[in-house]
Amino acid sequence: MCGSNQRGQLGALLMALALLTATPIQADEGSHSPVKRRQQGILTGMPFMANLSPRTFVDDLGRKVFLARPPVRVVSLAPSITEMLYAIGVGDQVVGVTVNCDYPPEARAKPKVGYTQPNLEAILALQPDLVLTPSEYVRADVLGKLEHLKVPTFVLAARTMEDIPSHLRTLGRMLGRPSPADQLASELRRRIAEVRSRTEGRLRPRLLYVLNSEPLITVGPGSYIHQLIEFAGGANVAAGAAAPYPRLSIETVLNADPDWILFPVGSAEGIPEGEQQRWRRWVTVSAVKHERFQRIPSDLLNRPGPRIVEGLELLARTLHPEAFASPAPP
Repeated sequence: MCGSNQRGQLGALLMALALLTATPIQADEGSHSPVKRRQQGILTGMPFMANLSPRTFVDDLGRKVFLARPPVRVVSLAPSITEMLYAIGVGDQVVGVTVNCDYPPEARAKPKVGYTQPNLEAILALQPDLVLTPSEYVRADVLGKLEHLKVPTFVLAARTMEDIPSHLRTLGRMLGRPSPADQLASELRRRIAEVRSRTEGRLRPRLLYVLNSEPLITVGPGSYIHQLIEFAGGANVAAGAAAPYPRLSIETVLNADPDWILFPVGSAEGIPEGEQQRWRRWVTVSAVKHERFQRIPSDLLNRPGPRIVEGLELLARTLHPEAFASPAPP
């Protein structure tokens, strides 16, 4: 992204797609010593762990992480993860966050450990007993060093809408807060289901989600935002793409003729006003002709955290205002 647009969790996704970060992590980590892993508590690929113990958790890279007790010093390497931790009531256990962790406001006062390039020394200085990181920019070297130094590290990857409440429940169990986490996860699922019931069977307007303007990057199958568009009653113009975050040519957009163009906006991440206005030159596009430019706070869309349902509801009300004119169905 350009300017401030390069900051935030979205920037991490785009850098990962461009292969600007390190080599992807492989789930098979059998080259590490089983004895060291047992001492450390991160148990990966060992036959005697076929039946998981109640304190063993499998992350989204397939790695098994054993925690003898709920962690009390946690470092979060993504704004979405920080929001989840506060939402389940363990904000006081968060000892380090990224420079973009700005919600809730209390998170801004926490020590910073970088973002897309986490500062390993800063992380270790905080003496965490658990590091939580998104998969989009997890680095093989950083993960390897944390494991070598016996710092349990758990990787989260939100590829579907369901992954978000599922992650909340997992974090609740890891951190000794299962009840509030389960309640929040259930509430998210209930609100998602209500939106889907209201938009089901309605005509789906074609929508272009602009993650980045130059080059044009959007969302495709395999991304939770693609699923969010579908749940909101829209038809993603990049539904046929082969990647979760594909690049599109302007010719493809003109042929798709979107009814709506959606811009995530915000002070830290999002599409600047100047870039939004440049879309007006494509006067043959239905969204331009009918002034259907929708702006939704990027924090509600680009962060797979507990506020994602607010973004879903805003988009659904934009595409289908008539579906929300009456009270919720029983």
